[in-house]
Amino acid sequence: MRPLVPILHLAAGHHGGQAAVLKLAANGHAQADMSRVPADRLLSVMTRCVFNAGFNWKVIDAKWDGFEAAFLGFDPARLAFLGDEMMADLVSDARIVRNGQKIKATLDNAKMVARIEQEEGGFGRFLATWPAGDQVGLMAELNRRGSRLGGATGQYFLRFCGWDGWITSGDVCAALVREGVLDTPAATSKRDLARVQDAFNTWHHESGLPRAAISRVLALSVG
Repeated sequence: MRPLVPILHLAAGHHGGQAAVLKLAANGHAQADMSRVPADRLLSVMTRCVFNAGFNWKVIDAKWDGFEAAFLGFDPARLAFLGDEMMADLVSDARIVRNGQKIKATLDNAKMVARIEQEEGGFGRFLATWPAGDQVGLMAELNRRGSRLGGATGQYFLRFCGWDGWITSGDVCAALVREGVLDTPAATSKRDLARVQDAFNTWHHESGLPRAAISRVLALSVG
């Protein structure tokens, strides 16, 4: 595995120089203090990622005001309390995408967020205090306790909510194969994810760049 510097140079050659690459690589969703992000906003982002999976993102974006209204502003305590009673109405609510499995997942995730709010003194605090070098562990915990948060959905949630996370997109995986981290351009097994985590931790400690930015640099280095 090479250091990050030659990978950054490769990306710079494709995208107009190092400064341009670092600007493109910056995570516009980053939060200065995750612990201060309200639980309803985190559940909103989580739900958007769940519904985006397998759907045209523009369709979800166009309906998002309707999602906010239908799901009571994504207040996790209210949804956890009222969710079972709301299910029948939600599956026929034209303001949202009426996918029963994803609606149920949202209500289940509201219960998870509400529980963690009580147990950890805040869902944002729970995310903020999870070790940044253990994204694999955090994804496994969210997948275990929540619904439909495995694979790319969990990765996109962490990125879009502001947590400093990497995403194993096609271009990132292609770069990881090139750098000898992965054998094939996919990271689904525990072994592969552990190797990805180790690589990002190494590049982070070497460069000081956020892991989300390193993920983008890898993608940009492909072309």
